[in-house]
Amino acid sequence: MQKIEYKELLDAGVHFGHLTRKWDPRMAPYIFMERNGIHVIDLNKTKVSLEQAQEQIKNIVKSGRKIMFVATKKQAKEVVATEAARLKMPFVTDRWLGGMLTNFATVRKSLKKMNSIDKLMKSEEFMNLAKRERLMLEREKEKLERVLGGIADQTRLPAALFVIDVKREHIAVKEAKKLGIPVFAIVDTNSNPEDIDYVIPGNDDAFKSIALLTKAVGSAIEEGIQERKKEKEEANQAELEAEKIAADKAEEAKAPEAPAADAEGDKE
Repeated sequence: MQKIEYKELLDAGVHFGHLTRKWDPRMAPYIFMERNGIHVIDLNKTKVSLEQAQEQIKNIVKSGRKIMFVATKKQAKEVVATEAARLKMPFVTDRWLGGMLTNFATVRKSLKKMNSIDKLMKSEEFMNLAKRERLMLEREKEKLERVLGGIADQTRLPAALFVIDVKREHIAVKEAKKLGIPVFAIVDTNSNPEDIDYVIPGNDDAFKSIALLTKAVGSAIEEGIQERKKEKEEANQAELEAEKIAADKAEEAKAPEAPAADAEGDKE
């Protein structure tokens, strides 16, 4: 798991908050000082918070569950989508559909529809449709993929959310809170940290800051995946060894007993 050093946080500008007049007083415990009208985030607290979040995220993934990435702001979309796709985790980077968590049954219907259109477009039947119908289906598929493409393989609710900019993604945070789904988030000085289970105080606007923190979370997920894989392999190996021991014992039980020595022959 990638441990981020203080200098890396500093170089990425993670400490730069918003203008003091835009601050949320509830972020006061995470603010180090004010400089030139801008709040400076305490990077020591960022480092500790990040490491705590990484450990929790690793354990969630190790148990076989998923972390959903949520980042719809322009400077975060690409890095978040790339990291989530690499780790085979669900992500939302276009826009958050109201009810994506609280009305997941409806979202699943839309996912099924998207998959149905995809199958139809790959079949011969698609070419037999009128040009106008084909164009309408292509547009509908494109629209669904843009909004739901990142959660196409999602069959159940995620175990947790990782959010960039909780102020912007307040609907996602609200839905997660309603369902008791923990939220890990990069929280800037203009946001309310009270609804976030694992606050990572930091700059949620600069690309370098977002990329560094997202990749740090990604490394925790990767380690969780690897540890789960290792545990499965060890369990399978133990099972094979147990089966072999049982088979050996069964063979021993079937083997005929050696004939008893002839009594008279022994006397001679």
